[in-house]
Amino acid sequence: MKTLRNRRDFLKKTSAAAMATMAMGAPLSGLLSSCQRTQAMPTTADSVILLYMAGGMAHTETFDPKRYTPFRKGMESKEVLSTFPSIPTALDGIHFSEGLENIAQIIDRGTLIRSYVAADLGHILHTRHQYHWHTCYEPPQSVLVPHMGSWISKELGPLNPVIPAFINIGQRFTVGEGEELKAFHSAGFLGSEYGPFLIPDPTGGLDSVRPPVGMSTKRFESRNQLYERLISESAMGEFGSDYQKESLKRSMEQAYILLNSPEAKAFDLSQEPKEKYDAYNTGKFGLGCLMAKRLVEQGARFISVTTEYEPFFGWDTHENGHTRLVDMKKMIDAPIAQLIKDLDESGRLDRTMIILASEFSRDMLTEGRPDLKVKDQVEVPDIIEDMKNYGMHRHFTDGCSMLMFGGGIKRGHVYGKTADERPCKTIEKPIKIDSIHQTMYHALGIDPEKHYEIEKRPFYTTPDGLGKAELDLLA
Repeated sequence: MKTLRNRRDFLKKTSAAAMATMAMGAPLSGLLSSCQRTQAMPTTADSVILLYMAGGMAHTETFDPKRYTPFRKGMESKEVLSTFPSIPTALDGIHFSEGLENIAQIIDRGTLIRSYVAADLGHILHTRHQYHWHTCYEPPQSVLVPHMGSWISKELGPLNPVIPAFINIGQRFTVGEGEELKAFHSAGFLGSEYGPFLIPDPTGGLDSVRPPVGMSTKRFESRNQLYERLISESAMGEFGSDYQKESLKRSMEQAYILLNSPEAKAFDLSQEPKEKYDAYNTGKFGLGCLMAKRLVEQGARFISVTTEYEPFFGWDTHENGHTRLVDMKKMIDAPIAQLIKDLDESGRLDRTMIILASEFSRDMLTEGRPDLKVKDQVEVPDIIEDMKNYGMHRHFTDGCSMLMFGGGIKRGHVYGKTADERPCKTIEKPIKIDSIHQTMYHALGIDPEKHYEIEKRPFYTTPDGLGKAELDLLA
């Protein structure tokens, strides 16, 4: 019941923030940031692809393996650090976990971060940590906070005016915690035109830019015009400012332009040669990577491809951790490696930053972090007799792995370190989410002092504008 109340509180407060933001109408179209850039910042990236491992990807089972302990009945839980043997990578002395052979062979084209530390948000709830990861702000907030993709869309605009600047692939909002997921898939106070263009399933991507089945183009145009008139003439002004209404209208106009453009074919994966399609086709996530490649080629600014968060599925391993990860690795290994290789071979990797991340890691025993444990959410027996108990089932925030490629990121670089024995926490170069965000913004040329006045206070891309880019990640 406590978890349910936490979720309800989170949802109530974020929903209230959304209404308050729309009622305030901030920012105004003429509102200026108090920071005026005197000269353009140098850039190393034009676009970003976020590959999000939603649900909590265990670092010791993926990109930071520890001592391997094979399953046997009667083993002690405290023995288990990694349930997969390690494999060599393209970097001398660096190993990954078995099942990631393809990514292992292209890690020399990017940077491996082994010291990401997730925030302490109390009782661990995935959507709270995902909110924090994607916005850099701890929920709840008094205003609706923009997603990182929305900041990029607002500050840089589209590379191709027809292609949406911010595209989100793979996440449905009809699953558990769907409303909480919506809370951060938003442009917030920046306005609807900077929000995500949602593609829940890449296999039906073109359907997202077509009229509903059975509706003629003429009827669609008529309905679109009627909808615009209703927005302008309705009582929405009671709940939203002129800025918000105009932003919503512009977002509709952008979708309409895309609908009638040749670029809409970028969403149609059937246009891809069969051999290339098959190389990516490990399921919805793999095809999302293929769509991301196609969209970057057409000028998308920010694309998020997620393995999708649904409670107790995917990386959210509360039991059967080992067997679940066998399947998860099959889902991500080939398409991620293929995406890196394709962008590198086409020359686009140099200007496309790719980030692979998860909200936190996992451990067999520790919930939270060693010096600030929170209430256990999973029962772990001291002695393992059943395969379902073999794996990383608790949420761990003190040592997580990330990968970064392209867009100015160093090649063949390893950043940070975790302990080799439990607790496998960060022991060198801890890095937090505000530095990850600012490193990305730095590469894109977005000023770290950029902010807007919201509720008569400055609102920055990172809290209080204190985030600093980690220049050691950049070439």
